[in-house]
Amino acid sequence: MLRKTKGGDILSRVTNDVDSLQNGITQSFIQLTTAVITLIGVFIMMLTINVWMTLATVILVPIAFLLIRFMTRYSQKYFLKQLTFKGSLNAQIEETFTGHDIIRAFNQEKISMDKFESDNENWFNHEWKSQFYSSLNGPLMNFISNFTYVVVAVLGAVFVLQKAIAVGDILAFFQYTQSFNRPIQQITRVMNQIQTAMAASERIFEFLEYDDEENPSEKEISEIKEEIEFENVSFGYTPNEMIIKNLSFTVKKGQKIAIIGETGAGKTTIVKLLMRFYDIDSGSIKIDGTDIEEYDKNSLRSMIGMVLQDSWLFSDTISNNIRYGNLDAKDSDVIDAASQVYADTFIRQSRDGYESVLNEDTDNISHGQKQLLTIARTILSRKEVLILDEATSSVDTRTEKLIQKAMDKLMKDKTSFIIAHRLSTIRNADKIIVIENGEIIEQGTHEELLALKGYYYNTLNAQLKENL
Repeated sequence: MLRKTKGGDILSRVTNDVDSLQNGITQSFIQLTTAVITLIGVFIMMLTINVWMTLATVILVPIAFLLIRFMTRYSQKYFLKQLTFKGSLNAQIEETFTGHDIIRAFNQEKISMDKFESDNENWFNHEWKSQFYSSLNGPLMNFISNFTYVVVAVLGAVFVLQKAIAVGDILAFFQYTQSFNRPIQQITRVMNQIQTAMAASERIFEFLEYDDEENPSEKEISEIKEEIEFENVSFGYTPNEMIIKNLSFTVKKGQKIAIIGETGAGKTTIVKLLMRFYDIDSGSIKIDGTDIEEYDKNSLRSMIGMVLQDSWLFSDTISNNIRYGNLDAKDSDVIDAASQVYADTFIRQSRDGYESVLNEDTDNISHGQKQLLTIARTILSRKEVLILDEATSSVDTRTEKLIQKAMDKLMKDKTSFIIAHRLSTIRNADKIIVIENGEIIEQGTHEELLALKGYYYNTLNAQLKENL
């Protein structure tokens, strides 16, 4: 269920909802504690004056709380919905800020604004309803308090006529009645905060109940000695739709394996299964004959380096972004890694060189330059296994050739998985696997696949014609 929850809503739960819960606890706890202590003390003093008038006063309290409970249960759904719409609005705002260039490029400003106003209107409607219905508790309590004075006055008059109580005791009892009603009214005033805190806690605990990623094994792995084997692997994101079907192949240590196929064929899914981002439905993935499910996930992932199509960098210096692959790396190692992917030149041309700070969206450098930095980061990490998912898709042809040379050095003596659409970049792979609809339809070396004159042969010729 967590995958279906938008990022902005999750942020709203861990910021706004936590603040609401904190305010509800800190601001109402003292008032509630004071009110309860006052009620107990005043109740004892009222008993010392007259038991029957005390019972007449106290018996109205359950009636008051029944009314409050009814209004609370009715208004609580609005408190929960207003937080839900608030989270939805935050998610929409986050998406709008993140994709503002796309919104402007497709002239979708009005649609985006309409959606914002719709979510904002929903939030507003449920906000005022929650506040309105919960605020009725105050007038109800005032009415019951005033009615209590009437009851006390009538009973007091009867007891005075019967000479069972003095007039002064009645006046004192009125003061105690007022002191008794005041903390009850105080409780009703903080009901808004309490209800907001209750609704916030419900959303927070719903988030906390999401299952953590299971990692039952503590068995460590640090290197590959012989091979990685996919044996009859099947996997689907949903039970009724298999993405990978009965996949079997073997990768020897140090080999370069290229995986090609149409978009949606399952290429990236294969490497995600290797890293155990998802667990397979059937079959097994083994390293040196041992199923990867027997290894500690962190240990398994620590020996795999990835360069994906979407480069991820954070708001920090260029040097620290590269060093993220190896936090113990020296400055000279960082510069060497950047030089290997030919990023050193553009870095030094930046205002502060390697200490230049990337902004929050990292849009003060080009997409291709981002990709160079992520590749440099992977080089610096010195991983046992490399996964390159369209690693050069965002650079020009000249830079791609330079990076390819660096990649050849990087992948030397390392087990590498290369996912590529441009077949010209994978000619030197030890094995090329062609995937279609989650199944292997061809596999072999570049020359062997050309001899088959199948999918690989036809795709390569089509790409060559496009480049002419």
